[in-house]
Amino acid sequence: MSLRTTPNHHAWFLLGLALVVPVFSACASRSTTWENREEDGSFLIFRRQSLIGEENYTIISSDSAVLVTSLQGENERGRISGVQAELRLNLDLSPTYYLNRRLSNSDTTNILEVTVGTNEVTVREKDRAVVTTATPSTFFPLHSDIPAAMEMMLYHYYLERGLEALPTLPRGEISITHRATDMVRIGGEDVALDRYVVTGINWGYRTIWLDASSNLVALVQANTQIRELIRKGYEEALPFFIAGNVEEQMSTLSDYTAELKGEQPDVTALVGGDLVDGRSSVTKSDMTLIIADGRLRSIGNRSDIEIPEGARVIDVTGKTLMPGLWDMHAHSNQVQWAPAYLAGGITTIRDVGNELEFATAFRDAIDLHGALGPDILLAGMVDGAGITGNGVIRATTPEEARQVVAMYHEHGYKQIKIYTAVEPDVVRALAHEAHARGMTVTGHVPRAVENATTAAESGMDQFNHRGLFLSVLFPDEKRSELGRSYLTDVSSAQIDTAIDFLLEHETVLDPTISLDLIRNLPWGTPVETVEPEVTKIAYELFEGKRFLRGVSPDRAREVEADVKRAMEIIGDFYRAGVPIVAGTDNVVPVYSLYLEIESYHRLGGLTPFEAIRTATIIPAEAMGLDAETGTLEIGKQADIAILDENPLLDIGNIRTVSAVMTNGHYYESAPLWRAADFGASRN
Repeated sequence: MSLRTTPNHHAWFLLGLALVVPVFSACASRSTTWENREEDGSFLIFRRQSLIGEENYTIISSDSAVLVTSLQGENERGRISGVQAELRLNLDLSPTYYLNRRLSNSDTTNILEVTVGTNEVTVREKDRAVVTTATPSTFFPLHSDIPAAMEMMLYHYYLERGLEALPTLPRGEISITHRATDMVRIGGEDVALDRYVVTGINWGYRTIWLDASSNLVALVQANTQIRELIRKGYEEALPFFIAGNVEEQMSTLSDYTAELKGEQPDVTALVGGDLVDGRSSVTKSDMTLIIADGRLRSIGNRSDIEIPEGARVIDVTGKTLMPGLWDMHAHSNQVQWAPAYLAGGITTIRDVGNELEFATAFRDAIDLHGALGPDILLAGMVDGAGITGNGVIRATTPEEARQVVAMYHEHGYKQIKIYTAVEPDVVRALAHEAHARGMTVTGHVPRAVENATTAAESGMDQFNHRGLFLSVLFPDEKRSELGRSYLTDVSSAQIDTAIDFLLEHETVLDPTISLDLIRNLPWGTPVETVEPEVTKIAYELFEGKRFLRGVSPDRAREVEADVKRAMEIIGDFYRAGVPIVAGTDNVVPVYSLYLEIESYHRLGGLTPFEAIRTATIIPAEAMGLDAETGTLEIGKQADIAILDENPLLDIGNIRTVSAVMTNGHYYESAPLWRAADFGASRN
């Protein structure tokens, strides 16, 4: 099978994970002479293993200073962007100046500027006040999108000093841990590279490889997406680096499991709680649930249920027990998602686009080996040819489509996720092959497919993103010609016709309204304006999420009106029986699922009970798992969110999760939040 559509899209993922051969050793600090040097180099930039750009850098030094410059360019799904950076250092690599600026067609924006004086350091950061402080004795300028060349100098600085931790500006601290010396095959020869994990740059960590001179060769960063930066000349080893990162991620997940899961009893009794079972909108008081072998064995009034001898008894008096939540639009690219999801009461996710190696390893660690985390259902993403395509797995012909589906099916995927550059005949082939193998099809309405109506008729079962699927209201028009805000004059007759069509095709809709609400804030508006708990996420995430690019004030008002109308229509869809499922697209980890559910109530007119069903039983039905989970009924999996307050009384109480059960395993939320590095406000 060929999945290559352009020279920039490689099928490296098909190579085996067995390429990593670790040779564990101690790695001593190294000293380097930096005066009077000239060096240049390049890093290739990959996203989901698809080549999307390149970074070129130069290092020039005199007998007193070092100057590092870098220019990074990306074309990510047709979105062209660039980063220009400059770093000035003394010969001992102590920084004296750093500038990072984002380049676009319309403007140049300074992201971070750090100026070091004799006694003071001044930090100018986009969308924040200028800060001047006393110059720390040891520090390095850093932000989450630091170019590879600047990051390499940070590692030189760290290792040459033999540090155990390094403060960074504007905030934070990094640490670097040597993990192995790997033998990598490059150009037919074995090359020894030192593998490290680095904490403090992105949420969780990144896996890096350095050569014998401590120069950066490769890094894999993973938080809300996976990116690989590989020094030019080492790109043939991309599968090796991917495998090494998966190995480190699974090792971390094992640590989480050992620390947080511990020994779980055979039988657990949850005693005295209020029960919202997911079938009825009536809250049942003073209930006891008996859980054995991961399933609900007895449910009834406290006075009617006999607790088995030897059972672990957990008093949940005053708390509300409801079905564990589902996030139906996830991209969980690192294992730190596992404790975060569970802490928030999320017991099942659908991952709708990820790197094959990591996604399957993450799922299998939880499903087959009992690691801590939610149940993971996988939808395998496939796109078409060209620079607007997403990821390395492409299908440009019906035959390639059939081969892609076969590959995903072999790896246990439940769905195919169609992206935006897939051609109409390939959509039909993907759907036909998926259905033949017992899989369903979700995704975007591709650009070449005229309308959501046409996409459904071509075999797509489910749709992501309200801005794409609401074209079903205009079945005779091309989606590309509808304009940005096409809902203003939608009639009740159009809504009724769309409802009939969606019901006939049993179409499932995943609106991701929280994504619209957050991404379309006016320029410079903090995300906490609409999602106040964004301040609790890990600081590296908060740094990147607090101020998103946003839109003009006029466009923000336009989108606000459009979203309001969209949610009214989606509410009509729901009440008519069209399945609506809650998903987030990871815009704010965990908390945006609460925002999604709240929005269905506050903007869509759903009752709190109906809104909660979009994240419980309706997703379970959509994925064919409603006999196993989605409600709290005898015989089902014990997937339970335990809340301090009842969300049927106030939908905002959905945020009061204090404990969770997944497959019968009980966890308090607080230790899980700490493990994920979520906590107090980052303001």
